[in-house]
Amino acid sequence: MTLIFIILFFSHLIGISQGQLKVGFYIKKCPNVESIVSRVVNEAAASIQNTAPVLLRLHFHDCFVQGCDGSILIDNGDSAERHAFGHQGVGGFDVIEKAKAELEAVCPGVVSCADIVALAARDAILLANGPFYNVETGRRDGVVSNVSLARNMPEVDDSIQQLKDKFREKGLSEKDLVVLSAAHTIGTTACFFMTNRLYKFSPNGGSDPSINPNFLPELKATCPENGANTVRLSMDRGSGETFDSQILQNIRSGSAVLRSDATLYNDETTRRVVDSYFGILSPLLGPSFEADFANAMVKMGRIGVLTGSQGTIRRVCAAFN
Repeated sequence: MTLIFIILFFSHLIGISQGQLKVGFYIKKCPNVESIVSRVVNEAAASIQNTAPVLLRLHFHDCFVQGCDGSILIDNGDSAERHAFGHQGVGGFDVIEKAKAELEAVCPGVVSCADIVALAARDAILLANGPFYNVETGRRDGVVSNVSLARNMPEVDDSIQQLKDKFREKGLSEKDLVVLSAAHTIGTTACFFMTNRLYKFSPNGGSDPSINPNFLPELKATCPENGANTVRLSMDRGSGETFDSQILQNIRSGSAVLRSDATLYNDETTRRVVDSYFGILSPLLGPSFEADFANAMVKMGRIGVLTGSQGTIRRVCAAFN
């Protein structure tokens, strides 16, 4: 009986670590990696207001293509992955590169760019008063970056079934879809992504009928039909700079900004997840949105990772060695 327990226990540990991915991977080879990344992120945030959502989004977009391998950081011409249509507006590359340069100065050839992206995303969430979670490290950097590989990114105009399918392909559940979409609690979007929802909603044109009629004039005033597509608006009405569950409340009330967020309430399974955070007993006995988000981030950070002798450790994040 004891032997069976030991086998099951270590099997559980192997499942958590995903091979060589584990918390504290650099503790011996580069013990200050997390403090260095954290300092660089905080310095960037002190001068650039949207640093937190930008770095969070960078991690998501990296992981959803070939896995969390830093491939989105490569800048080797027009065919590079970072130039994909689905990556429009993704940034934070300079922050990652600065952290990498500082780490190379003290721990040359040790810390992957992919791990820096994952750590920076966690630190970004903290900056917005979000939850802390331990980041598993040990990722290696990918050796392929091509714009064609990013053609199946989740999009703001995707149906709920398309979103569920794309997340399922990455090993993520409907619950993960809801809480990771709620990362839109911080940051902004451009009116470019609102045009179809406000003025060309299929099949009959016009506006998305799921938009709260009291909210629709506000959206149209910010993003008029013939206005500038580059105007930006908060993705979380009323709480766009603080990490919290307000965006889920907006989804329930028809005040979601993005169609992809609104559609979470059109499906029975994802609607139950959204509602689970607002039950009568939720504050005491219900699920914790912050804890569930942290768990989903850890799970997302395991997608398609390269470990051990796979991949490489880049000297600079924007170029292959």
